[in-house]
Amino acid sequence: MRVIDRDEVRARLTYEVCIPLVRQAMIAFSRGQTRQLLRSIIPLGEGRAFGVMPGALGERAVFGAKLVSVYPENFAKGRQSHQGVVVLFDGEHGRPVCVAHAGEITAIRTAAASAVATDALARPDATRLAILGYGEQAHTHAHAIAKVRPLSSITVWGRSPDRASAFAARLWHELGVCTRPYVTAQEAVADADIICTVTGAAEPILMGRWVRPGAHVNLVGSSYAGPAEADDDLVAGSRFIADSREGVLAQGAEFLNAKASGRVDDAHVVGEIGQVLAGDLAGRRSAEEITVYKSLGHIVQDLAAAEALYRSGES
Repeated sequence: MRVIDRDEVRARLTYEVCIPLVRQAMIAFSRGQTRQLLRSIIPLGEGRAFGVMPGALGERAVFGAKLVSVYPENFAKGRQSHQGVVVLFDGEHGRPVCVAHAGEITAIRTAAASAVATDALARPDATRLAILGYGEQAHTHAHAIAKVRPLSSITVWGRSPDRASAFAARLWHELGVCTRPYVTAQEAVADADIICTVTGAAEPILMGRWVRPGAHVNLVGSSYAGPAEADDDLVAGSRFIADSREGVLAQGAEFLNAKASGRVDDAHVVGEIGQVLAGDLAGRRSAEEITVYKSLGHIVQDLAAAEALYRSGES
């Protein structure tokens, strides 16, 4: 059995590799070619959780599961908030063949999924990115979005002005794109064409009235029912597309809040990003429409990434 550690994942699972993998995995998922169950989540208190995500890329394809813990306080200690493993089984003999570092795969494939959604849903001329958050996912999202749109500027907001400033300086240096921190989230998103929310916020930090017409929003930070990053106005006023419709109807916090308040019903989740990518569902319908991609993260993304790492490392 191969063990693929964090350093190997980071070195070989580049965005150039991962973005096409995620794109194809989500098309296969929406076409019903993959197999999976809804994730199981065990709350551990203080915002911590343990999740189990089982699935298969097809009837005779690789299968496995991600076992992952979420410890939000790890960020302040210089550790990944997501810790765990992706266990891969081969589809021919049912053998466990690989264990890969789940934290690093999650960081990269989540940003790659947002890049795929942005490429499909954002306006072709979108160049101004706003990031709410300054953690690991904020960093990977900036790099991934830069692969699908020629960014002219990046704005950053976070609860700590000092950390937001340091993060902005880091991005400016790494990407060569003018990056500025703002004291408020409202200021950070005011002129944005693309917005990524990648925080651990329990209550909304992005309000619909702040989002300009024609913007695209990736809601990423909340991966289960409970904590929500955006308010009901944004959900109700947008074309709302999921990674998994079943998943969002059961666990998408922002959607569930808007539904509970009577602002939307299940039909408001118009479909999945895989349907848009396959040409089976219209994505953006006008230059003025606000589009939202709700990302819960999906096991088929993890399995596709782990399989690519395993296959490319075979001698």
